[in-house]
Amino acid sequence: MEAGIVGLPNVGKSTLFNALTAAGALAANYPFATIEPNVGVVPVPDPRLESIRRHIQSQKIVPASLRLVDIAGIVKGASEGAGLGNKFLSHIREVDAIVQVVRCFLNAPGGEEITHVDGTIDPLRDIETIETELALADLQTIESALPKAERAARSRDPEAIARLSVLQKVQPVLDAGKPARTITLSDPAEQLALRGLGLLTAKPILYVMNVDESDATGQSEMCQKVRDYAAAHASEAVPVCAKIESELAELDEADRREMLESMGMAEPALASLARAAYRLLGLQSFYTAGPKEIRAWTIPAGAKAPQAAGVIHTDFEKGFIRAEVYAVKDLEELGSEKAIKEKGRLRVEGRDYTMRDADVCHFLFNL
Repeated sequence: MEAGIVGLPNVGKSTLFNALTAAGALAANYPFATIEPNVGVVPVPDPRLESIRRHIQSQKIVPASLRLVDIAGIVKGASEGAGLGNKFLSHIREVDAIVQVVRCFLNAPGGEEITHVDGTIDPLRDIETIETELALADLQTIESALPKAERAARSRDPEAIARLSVLQKVQPVLDAGKPARTITLSDPAEQLALRGLGLLTAKPILYVMNVDESDATGQSEMCQKVRDYAAAHASEAVPVCAKIESELAELDEADRREMLESMGMAEPALASLARAAYRLLGLQSFYTAGPKEIRAWTIPAGAKAPQAAGVIHTDFEKGFIRAEVYAVKDLEELGSEKAIKEKGRLRVEGRDYTMRDADVCHFLFNL
């Protein structure tokens, strides 16, 4: 799962990226990697992993991970190449979701004035600026693709026909100022064609409200406006204070809990951000557990058992026989896999089984 962090200048985008990746690097027993200067991999906080380890002894825990890409800043005119527009657009096409940082703070810590690129602070205007640039870039994509799609559709090839149909349906949506993700397509071939177009406005967006220290939970009027906007556009908004996150990353567990409590926060913002990204992408986790490691695996909601096995190794999906499955809550209640079997809670599931969130699985396969 890869998310691109975007935002206008001076909204705290890179500060947030650095804070989140620092938190990932310092998380005990969790892997972290800086792949490039602007790419980091951070763990998805998941208390169920520790719950499993309380009952199954294991050498290590491996959580699901979120790959964060700090994408070059955007300005008005990016769709026409202004600023680092072309770099911005090429990078954002490669991610699964967009995390847009919107400024909901007035000044930097200590009172230092940070000038907004547009002169005043208005998070909804910032959101609309980026949405407009993405939509204009998508319109350029569609306008250049339509002539070729029309020629290809004359062959009566089903894929070519589906591609042309999608282009013709999406163009008026973008012309009306709406993102491509608002379009409803019932034909599987058209759904596949839409994904193949790589449209920027087809990607889900999570809004991250960069807030003042004094408003760590995002109760300001600006934050409420962003929440209302996100709710009206089938998205989510998460408050984050980059300065607080940076400080939390440097503390041990006891001091971290004390600081969170003093701020009125239940957990670091990384946790809520990662879960919101999971929901936005329609993802869920299942687990494998043994003496070497307890690991969380990421799958789309609705995935079948063979698909889940294939996430571990492609051979598992090819030679899938069955899955032995129980829920984390069964382990918490009964205390061991042995007790789960004795109580008849261990389920044997076949190829048609739809995975549930928090399943713990043993896969049987034959090559």
